[in-house]
Amino acid sequence: MTTTEASLDTQVRGAGSSFYSAMRLMSPARRNAMYAIYAFARAVDDIADGDMGAADKKAALDRWRAAIETLFAGAVPAEALARGLAGPIADFSLERADLLAVIDGVAMDAGAPIKAPMQAELDLYIDRVACAVGRLSVRVFGCPAGEGVRLAATLGRALQVTNILRDLAEDGARGRLYLPKERLMRHGIVTEDPAAVLTHDRLPAVASDLAAEALRAFDEAEAVARRCPRASVRPARVMAAVYRAQLGRLARRGWRDLDRPAPVPRAVKLWLALRHGLA
Repeated sequence: MTTTEASLDTQVRGAGSSFYSAMRLMSPARRNAMYAIYAFARAVDDIADGDMGAADKKAALDRWRAAIETLFAGAVPAEALARGLAGPIADFSLERADLLAVIDGVAMDAGAPIKAPMQAELDLYIDRVACAVGRLSVRVFGCPAGEGVRLAATLGRALQVTNILRDLAEDGARGRLYLPKERLMRHGIVTEDPAAVLTHDRLPAVASDLAAEALRAFDEAEAVARRCPRASVRPARVMAAVYRAQLGRLARRGWRDLDRPAPVPRAVKLWLALRHGLA
């Protein structure tokens, strides 16, 4: 393992990432490619969550777009993290459009805070920040092309909706609210103010609806995974199992005390990794 790869391994493990156990199931070449994708996604995401002004965030994301274009032109970008994508792009045929989609998704967060988006806007956001990462990942995993795209769509949605439900309080503190406007209105919530929504007596009904949607997406992802070679979907199944366990713990905690964490214990993560990694 190179110094850079060891550093990324430490970063992923230290961040408590639910992807770490899944990544450790892969061969060194595939694992290092996933580390490069993780580092890229983390770097651009940190731009949106950072303290820079909107203009500086846009400039930083534009530099990442230029770096991706440089890679696909066969040249060497200045940024070390961008250079780390060169090998995975060549070895696993990563798509330029998917890398740019991740940046475009982060750009949606880098401007004015997203508040109760229309369903179509939320769907676009989920495709960019989650499904596009999934499309990059399934190429590294070695999933068949067609089923891989379907797995990325279904599992990406399940993971991102779970993230939205897990981070309601944290996002609300940043002025963000990813619950779709149509779902809020269906349950009689007309305000878009995050603080007001998160204390509304109908919030549990909205959150329960979204949790049910995530469970359906997990089920659809598992159906797709069963049609793929077993080894190619082991990492995806570990991710799905950990996040599904997270969703269950959130549902059991309820949707009132949103500041109370509902983590999946490390022992449970290990058991899920063993169960799905060795299946």
